[in-house]
Amino acid sequence: MEKFQMMLDQFLKHHSALSYGLVTLLTAGGERIFSSVVFACPCSAAWNLSYGLVFLLVPALALFLLGYMLSARTWRLLTGCCAPGARARCGSGLSGVLVCTHVSAAAALAPLTWVAVALLGGAFYECAASGSPFFAERLCLDSEECKAQLPLVPCGQAGSPKVQDLLKMLKAQSQVLGWILIAVVITVLLVFTAVTRCLSPVSFLQLKFWKIYLEQEQQILKTQATEHATELAKENIKCFFECSRSKEYSTPSMKDWQQISSLYKFNPNNQYYSMLHKYVNRKDMSHSIKSSEGDAFVPILGFVDSPGIDTVAEL
Repeated sequence: MEKFQMMLDQFLKHHSALSYGLVTLLTAGGERIFSSVVFACPCSAAWNLSYGLVFLLVPALALFLLGYMLSARTWRLLTGCCAPGARARCGSGLSGVLVCTHVSAAAALAPLTWVAVALLGGAFYECAASGSPFFAERLCLDSEECKAQLPLVPCGQAGSPKVQDLLKMLKAQSQVLGWILIAVVITVLLVFTAVTRCLSPVSFLQLKFWKIYLEQEQQILKTQATEHATELAKENIKCFFECSRSKEYSTPSMKDWQQISSLYKFNPNNQYYSMLHKYVNRKDMSHSIKSSEGDAFVPILGFVDSPGIDTVAEL
């Protein structure tokens, strides 16, 4: 039991890194299954290009949109912002751009993994390139026979051995592009992480403490919310069956829920660790905490908005 608890603690401690690793592995595994089981190049001049591009790019687009759907920050930003009479806005100016950029960067992990693994495998690229007039002009030069047989190359049906040998060139191009994409992504990720860390308004150890605080806050919030909701439901059901009036329960107002659900902005004058922390420490009970002078979005503090009550956004 102690070993299980130790493993659970380690998972909770590194759940973000493990989640990204799991997403990467599942995406890579899914691409391998698609390329070996589902994908079958039609070897047709009319279909090769579109068929190959669909398998290369459409799953990547679907994974990108899924990343947006699973991001808690997306729903924190959008929920209620289009309701009639709502004061919240869907993000504007620099703050909106920063939030969208951060969410997009996180959502791009799975699609970039798909494209990189697909390019290293080469099947999708070979099929698409063999049906492209652009590649036909450069691979076959002025040979009309080569251009006619090029779409048959992915299936190994080209009549000329020289034309069939072009498959090796297409595979090499695909793999080179795959490694270039991997190198570019790692470089951009390293530079972005280094810059955000360098511009961090808080120290390394305070950042660690901050993440621990958020884990505890969300865990306690979920427990307290479950208990409060259960008691309220029990009282309402009891009064329904007994045909009596319920006793008064104190619950946060809609305005209170909206304020603690808004996106977090850092203020060096008041270093609150979450919107809930900022809410309970407000000086004026009627004052809005959504925005005040000195507030700003800080990329490295994007993790503050990531967890919900269940740490994963529920649709």
